Amino acid sequence: MATRFPTKPILRASLRTKPSNGHESFIPQIRKMVFEYCETWPTSRNLRTYIQNQLEVVARQNPHVEIVVMPRPHREPIVRGMYLNSRDKVIDLKEFEVTGIQKKVELLLDASGAKIKHIKGSHVVESTTEATRGIWSGLHVESTFKI
Repeated sequence: MATRFPTKPILRASLRTKPSNGHESFIPQIRKMVFEYCETWPTSRNLRTYIQNQLEVVARQNPHVEIVVMPRPHREPIVRGMYLNSRDKVIDLKEFEVTGIQKKVELLLDASGAKIKHIKGSHVVESTTEATRGIWSGLHVESTFKI
């Protein structure tokens, strides 16, 4: 008589896939935004206006983001976005109007936090193997095609 080893039952819920971006749900990558400004400097005037008038609306629309407002005495205003991949992006806001600040905040909310890669001059598609027939060019044809 064979002995049976106790087995752990497989539950139906354990057979499901874990949530990831694009599969049943979207996981925003930004976790925290920090607004830093000076109370007295004129370069922080537009950011102070944005904080008083529009920041509450942004906070209500994005409950997954922790929003922090900090004084930064005698320095230029900045907004810092902190992401799930332990990276952060800092944007200087001294030359922006209120609408420009709104666009930069949306940029931080939509960004992934990944490092920006320079693709100009580099090959977008790379292959590990060489092409079977080589590179084709119309200049390498012995006779042209006639209709």
